[in-house]
Amino acid sequence: MGAIDRVGVLGAGTMGNGIAQVFAQAGRPVSVVDTFPGALDRARAGIEKSVRKMAEKAGKSPDEEAKAVLGRISFGADLAVFEGCDLVVEAIVEDPAAKDAAFRKIDGVAPARAVLASNTSSISITRIAAATKRPGQVVGMHFMNPVPLMKLVEIVRGQLTTDATAAAVVEATKALGKVPVEANDFPGFVSNRILMPMINEAVFCLHEGVATREAIDEVMRLGMNHPMGPLALADLVGNDVCLAILEVLHRDLGDDKYRPCPLLRRMVAAGLLGRKSGRGFYEYGSK
Repeated sequence: MGAIDRVGVLGAGTMGNGIAQVFAQAGRPVSVVDTFPGALDRARAGIEKSVRKMAEKAGKSPDEEAKAVLGRISFGADLAVFEGCDLVVEAIVEDPAAKDAAFRKIDGVAPARAVLASNTSSISITRIAAATKRPGQVVGMHFMNPVPLMKLVEIVRGQLTTDATAAAVVEATKALGKVPVEANDFPGFVSNRILMPMINEAVFCLHEGVATREAIDEVMRLGMNHPMGPLALADLVGNDVCLAILEVLHRDLGDDKYRPCPLLRRMVAAGLLGRKSGRGFYEYGSK
């Protein structure tokens, strides 16, 4: 398997934008594909804002950095651009059926040499790989949010992922200045198998009236030295994403300790998704 140079990203949401940005900052040409109206314009604006902010903090020219990074990224709605990619990273909605459909399409256009990766938070890589004709070249690359700032990338092997595929994405991750940590294909992998039950328990504390939202977050920040409280973190991740991951853990592991709190379900049903909707456990203004 050759070196990974040209990269494709499917999905121009928060995670897809961040993934495209870090590859472009590492000097890789990147093709971002999304068919949702307005997504690509928002992606371009979001990446530019992020790059400028990082450049200012690093004492570099924001104009030059933004021009250089955006110059390496192309935006479009046609998956045919993946024909020239060595690696395609999927970063769409956390839904098994949607990911199966996406990987069937990517598999049909990406070259035979290409590695296909999913940024899934919890869904089985083995299942995703089964939707392709190259299961040995399918792997999980679970980036953390916000991607440009967070060092960790979980590298998840499916049942048939080859050593060469895993080694290639590990090296590609290191080239981004990230730290790859390998995990096996279990629901939630390591990060969300531990994190989501903690968030869920915080929601139960609020649901049952144990304490206010501020008190719950303050206890975890000041008492456990967490950089932010679990309810604020749920708002950052997206309450809909938290719910989807908990549902995967509950269904696939069959243990009621992963049962999503009824309050979390009601909030998602009401559209209280967190920062991206303007309101979740806290208020952020209209979006």
